[in-house]
Amino acid sequence: MQALTAGAGATPFDRAEWFALIADTGITPLIAAADDGESTAAMALTEDGGRITPLRNWYSFTWRALAPEGAAGDRLLAAIARSLKTRGWRVTLEPVPGEDGSAGRLAQAFRAAGWRVRVEESDTNHVLPVRGRRFAEYWESRPGQLRTTLKRKAKKVETQVITYFDAGVWDEYEAIYAASWKPAEDHPAMLRAFAKAEGAAGRLRLGVARAGGVAVAAQCWTVENSIAYIHKLAHLESYKPLSAGTTLSAALFTHVIDIDRVELIDFGTGHQSYKADWMEEVRPRYRIDCLNPAQMRSWAPLAKRMLAGLRG
Repeated sequence: MQALTAGAGATPFDRAEWFALIADTGITPLIAAADDGESTAAMALTEDGGRITPLRNWYSFTWRALAPEGAAGDRLLAAIARSLKTRGWRVTLEPVPGEDGSAGRLAQAFRAAGWRVRVEESDTNHVLPVRGRRFAEYWESRPGQLRTTLKRKAKKVETQVITYFDAGVWDEYEAIYAASWKPAEDHPAMLRAFAKAEGAAGRLRLGVARAGGVAVAAQCWTVENSIAYIHKLAHLESYKPLSAGTTLSAALFTHVIDIDRVELIDFGTGHQSYKADWMEEVRPRYRIDCLNPAQMRSWAPLAKRMLAGLRG
């Protein structure tokens, strides 16, 4: 993991500690790196039967290579892409952001190394550019139904936002999530370890809403490099009439906008309609599918691509 050094503007999903947490869930890492004596580039990957994919799980908002900017970084990425031809016949990278140039840069690197590359949108990312506003200004632009819900229900619950890890509050979050409508957590121990580390670093924003002393909604956010990330949220269906999730979301938005003064709020990936009520922009996330034409196993999917192109 030593080659995985995130630079300025890193996200939580770029750090070596994040990849180590994923590896601890049982995924065997393949760290591909290249060095020219002055700079290093790296990709955190995993390999199974000749298919190479990112070292990630469903907690990861994005995946991208770690490389310096400019031509030197481009050469290092191409060198990594060439080296991967000895490890597998297919490399599929997702969800890769496009707004920072990552998707285009990776596609170029693999093409330069002789892979046959297809780039397509695979998911969406809802974000809120704050643009210097305070929460009150932002809230005025929200849908009328959402504002009315908060006005009517805000006093039904008490909210708490803490910036450190509290085992008791986290236990409340886990209990709420387990009883919510959401599927069971794949790796709750990983998420707890992440929250604990983020709390120690001062990046955690942990929120809980209570009704009559009972925890009925909880959310896990982090703040880093002027960006707030909404990682997890859940509420008890039995208390749904209280709209505790809406009230708690408003409390966390208020905190990160007015206190942390973030520039962007990132609601992760997914097409859930409720995200549009809170966010203002949608960014694509890309799948970069690379096939090695020198490998016989690539020929059938390559032929399928060609046929699809002819039909299209």
